[in-house]
Amino acid sequence: MSVPSGVVGCGSVRLLHVSLCVHCISRLRFSDIGGMAEVDEQRVCIKFCVRLGKTGSETFETLKRDFGDSFMSRSRTFEWFGRFKNGRTSTANEDRSGRPSTATTPSKVEEVRAAVNQDRRRTIHDLCSEAGICYGSCQRILTEQLNMHRIAAKFVPRVLSQDQKDSRVAICQELKETVINDPTLLLNVITGDESIVYAYDPETKLQSSQWKSPASPRPKKARMQKSKLKAMLICFFDQEGIVHREFVPPGMTVIADFYFNVLRRLRENVRRKRPQKWQNQKLIIHHDNAPAHRSFKVLQFLAKNSMTVVPHPPYSPDLAPCDFFLFPNLKLRMKGRRFDTIEEIQEESQRVLDRIPKRDFQGCFQAWQKRWDRCIRAKRGVL
Repeated sequence: MSVPSGVVGCGSVRLLHVSLCVHCISRLRFSDIGGMAEVDEQRVCIKFCVRLGKTGSETFETLKRDFGDSFMSRSRTFEWFGRFKNGRTSTANEDRSGRPSTATTPSKVEEVRAAVNQDRRRTIHDLCSEAGICYGSCQRILTEQLNMHRIAAKFVPRVLSQDQKDSRVAICQELKETVINDPTLLLNVITGDESIVYAYDPETKLQSSQWKSPASPRPKKARMQKSKLKAMLICFFDQEGIVHREFVPPGMTVIADFYFNVLRRLRENVRRKRPQKWQNQKLIIHHDNAPAHRSFKVLQFLAKNSMTVVPHPPYSPDLAPCDFFLFPNLKLRMKGRRFDTIEEIQEESQRVLDRIPKRDFQGCFQAWQKRWDRCIRAKRGVL
């Protein structure tokens, strides 16, 4: 018998308007449709049977015969048969609204926000118990709705008060304006401070890092502490390099009388090493606010010798060139090395200081000015 137009052959199925003869229908098996997913393709077969004019029972028997143990249940077969018979064309499931969300409602979001603002150290488990929501919902509220993430507190030398923060900004603004009015000011500045140098200072994690292959074991090292043997270094420098350095004798501390004598030796070194500064009598000293630096005897000596003092904000090592440049560079080169005597510490410290090039000292003073700008913009504590 002939095959109607629109159908290539009895073994090929096309969901078109077709009219098949009784002989072809009796020969058609849905298992001949290769590569079909079972559930969706059974719906396609049901739709095709509706087009062929089969009854619901005939359609169910056809699915049962061709799909074996995975055939659709009788009730589901008649349900989809009725849908296609009533004019439905799609075989896909309809979109469902789903269960309404009860965890990420605006009220829950505000409840979590209030709990976090009350105590920002609360864990997600604490917030879940208080708000009555699951862990995942609470995490989504924190990260997606409130745009929060948990971080550890940053260690700073001291938590500054608002007055101290305002003082930092005011001093930086004053120094910046002074340098704008007198661009040569920093050429006459000599900055200095004290710091302890240890006989053994453990190396940093970066210094102990090694290259390894996937097969080689991870390197290990024992936890070490700084040695008790140490020496205190006092150092002053300008844009040309080190002007004066000396070590505090063992057992002594930097008090007013000792620092007074340090400044006297500093003036003598300026006379020998920086004759132009000495002739111009434009000595500008910068040091921090240690008690010895602010003693009456020291202030009287500075005023008598026309040595101007650059103001320094309290508890601000990030604005002291010795603390953010000189001493970190010195100690980094000595980390991981052992020295048996104080004399060895002193000799190596002086060798390291002598190897610092002049351009690094000049770059330090440029970085100092950039730190003023950062402090003014941030209007906050230690950078």
